[in-house]
Amino acid sequence: MPKGYWIARFTIRDQAKYDAYRALNGAAFAKYGARFLVRHGGFEVGLGEGLPRNVVVEFPTWQAAVDCYHSPEYRRALDARGDAIAGDIIIIEGYDGPQP
Repeated sequence: MPKGYWIARFTIRDQAKYDAYRALNGAAFAKYGARFLVRHGGFEVGLGEGLPRNVVVEFPTWQAAVDCYHSPEYRRALDARGDAIAGDIIIIEGYDGPQP
């Protein structure tokens, strides 16, 4: 079964609200087996427009990634975050097939 991922790209507009979000999101991530693969390190834009923060979170399954996003634990973190960021979060299924 393929893993699931969150891919987030964003700009922080309100650091205090973002800090409140980060203080709460760990409960959901722990419950659903999340693991950060990328957490706003250095980057180079190869195509398109980049945003200052880039995060990739891995989950054991795509369903765990979806369930985490819709969980009451993560909802509390989102409520604390409010409009603190501008950007995107996508939930995507990993690829578990043949490689070139």
